[in-house]
Amino acid sequence: MKLSASFLLITSALTFSAFAQADRLEDIQKQGYITVGTTGDYTPFSHYDGKEFTGYDIDVAKYFAKEMGVEVKFVQTTWKNLVPDLKSDKYDIAMGGITRRTSRQMAADISQGYMTFGKCFLVAKGKTAAFDTLAEVNRPEVRVGVNIGGTNEKFADQYLPNATLVRFENNLDVPKAVASGKVDVMITETPEALYYQVTDDKLEASRADNPFTKSQFGYLIPAGEQRLLNTVNFMMDEMKLKGIDEQIMKENHLQ
Repeated sequence: MKLSASFLLITSALTFSAFAQADRLEDIQKQGYITVGTTGDYTPFSHYDGKEFTGYDIDVAKYFAKEMGVEVKFVQTTWKNLVPDLKSDKYDIAMGGITRRTSRQMAADISQGYMTFGKCFLVAKGKTAAFDTLAEVNRPEVRVGVNIGGTNEKFADQYLPNATLVRFENNLDVPKAVASGKVDVMITETPEALYYQVTDDKLEASRADNPFTKSQFGYLIPAGEQRLLNTVNFMMDEMKLKGIDEQIMKENHLQ
């Protein structure tokens, strides 16, 4: 019995050691590709036109894959399912204008931050004076567009309880609704608002120079995958050091 018990103990220890040594980074290298979850509805970070993904974080994902010596495969998700899909192993990393916040850090691991931004409004051209403060927007007659499941919706629920909230499944539909007059204001972040101001003459950013909040974007990684997290942070540092991040920003109208 003693020998049998010792044998089981040793076997268990070896099995545990084998599992402890295995990690997602190693799996990515073995399979030859990394899967990236992204919503595809947050221009200029992640945009899906039905055929391909484009945007700043899409280019960063391709850079990561190249540095790791693997291919990249994109998996479309939604803001509502961003973390649940990560936990369900539908992808190795989530990218695409994802705000760093405590609730996400508690559910997963988040990379270092990149690009400081804040909540602001996207309005029809010439309407910035009318929609410049929370008080001006927080009225029943003001229709506010938000994407379901993201931080924009949370911001609106918290700070604009009296406004008429119009919720959209796809974030790309909200700027169109502002341009067509279906909603008066879109809750967004400064990079997205400034992007649409530059690319659509019907739209204008309000409070982009003095946003209501301050946050940073980051990349989500499954909890406990420390080697993958370290590698992502290292590659982000290398991008800054070599100016690659600035180059990609310029290519995606972020500078």
